[in-house]
This record gives sequence, C-alpha cells and structure tokens, in this order.
Amino acid sequence: MSLPHSLPSSVGNVPRLSLSKSRSQYTLHRSFSHRNILRLRRRAASFDHIEPKIQANRPEPIQLNDESDFYQLLSPDGRISISGFGSLLSQISARTTFPDLINFRVAKLHGFRRVFANVTPIFFERGLAKPETKEISSLSVEPYEAETLIGTVFEIKKSEIPAFIKREHEFRFLAVLPETLDGKPFTDPAVVCARSTDKEFFQIKCNGSKEIYFQHFGRYNIDKIWRDDILPCRVYLRHCVLAAKNLGDEAYNNFLDHTFLGDRKTTIREYLATTGAGIMEEEPPESLKTRYGG
Repeated sequence: MSLPHSLPSSVGNVPRLSLSKSRSQYTLHRSFSHRNILRLRRRAASFDHIEPKIQANRPEPIQLNDESDFYQLLSPDGRISISGFGSLLSQISARTTFPDLINFRVAKLHGFRRVFANVTPIFFERGLAKPETKEISSLSVEPYEAETLIGTVFEIKKSEIPAFIKREHEFRFLAVLPETLDGKPFTDPAVVCARSTDKEFFQIKCNGSKEIYFQHFGRYNIDKIWRDDILPCRVYLRHCVLAAKNLGDEAYNNFLDHTFLGDRKTTIREYLATTGAGIMEEEPPESLKTRYGG
C-alpha cells in the first residue's frame, strides 16, 4: 500500500490554532482556543441589533484538533451545535448517529461551498461504491468566500461528541457561526466537517501509522482520500438531494445550484441533467432504504 498522495497543506484561509508538540497527539493551547471561541460568541451577540444586509467582517472559522476542544463549544446545558450539509440534511440520518439530538432546523452558512471530492469507506462497506465508474465520492465543504450554503443545525449531547468524531474522522473540524435564513447569527458556534488533506489525515489522525491508515482506508484499496477526479456515490447523492428537498425550496435549490463536482464548475443540477441522469430514479438496496431515503 502506498502512502497517501501529497496535497496542499491547507485549504482556504482557515486560521490554525497553536499546537502543543509536547504530546504524541496534536492538541490546542487551551487559552488561545478559549479566547477564539469567546470571540465567536461575542461577534454573534454584537450582530443581534445589526441589519442582516449590512453585517460584515464575519468571524473566521476556528479549527478544532482534539476532542477536548469540542467541549469549549458546549452550551450551558451541556450540548454542542452541529452544522449539517450532506446526509445530515436528513433528520432520519442524523438520528442514526445522534438519537437524542434536539432543535433540528434549517440554517445558512456563508463563505463555504459543498464539493464531492472525498472517498468514504462506508460506501465500500455497504456495497454502494462503484470504483469502475469512479462513483465513490462523499461530500465535504471547503472555505470559499463567494459561496453560501443552506444546511441544518442541531444540538447533540456532550456524550455524543466521540461518536461524531468517529463518524467524520477524515474531516477537518471547524467552529463556524451559522445564521438563520433571514440572516441573524446563532448565539452559539457550530461544528462543520470541512475538507482536509491526505497528509494531515495520515500525520495527525493516524499518527503517521500505516497500520491505522490501513484499518480506515487501505483495506478498501483507498490510497488517496481527497480527490478531484471522482463522482458522487449514486445512492448517497440521491439521498442528499431528497433530504434537501424535504427542507423546502430554498434549501433544495441551493443544494442543486451551489454543490459542485470535484472540478468546482459542474453543479449538481447540471450533473443530474447530463452524466448523472437517472440517479434520482434509482432505489437504494432494501436494507438501506430508510437510511438513504432522504
């Protein structure tokens, strides 16, 4: 098995918090992280009396590198907000991992775009991947100033944070500040799963271990996670489109027109009308109809 191919070491202008290298795992300096989280909350509060149309200088996303950093985002009642953009547009899907989630709602996130550009082992495990046609991609978001996505936000319990990290282990976790559809920032930051790099995943999430990488990806002959030459997994794409449609016309059209293939040019609306024609008429396997039913 070859090591993950090299990719740029950063994606977008996301500030990385200080890392302590005295431990085997990369962790945040607590005071620096805490100040940044407080700044996000103060910025949200300062927007309360500002007209949405003139809100500017939105706070930059903050990267979370360790489980304990998630705890700094906890609300007074011990919950953390999650920002959904793909399968988590579906409350049914969200509850398969977070059965006790609350306050599931539609939200807007500025400065990010959705891109189908990462390989996910779960599609191979469930027999949904089609490597012969490169229809193996899941969905991630990446910083992009000119784009706005409409997704969901919901709260999970502190005890569910490890399950969230395990579910989304290949991603870069960012603390962001979503808004309501009419432009009012939420009080608390939310965590979104953003594009990472193969180098970062191997060095940080796998601690440079080929064995750990093999357990996650290598056993499916995946030697590169983040790719721009792959196409959406058909069942997964259909699921995301149906989930977006269930959220209403604004969310549905936003998904179709502001979600892209790996070329960052072809929208999902264009893809479904051309190469991906027929995807929306295909049913998932019987055992996965609920899980991938939108």
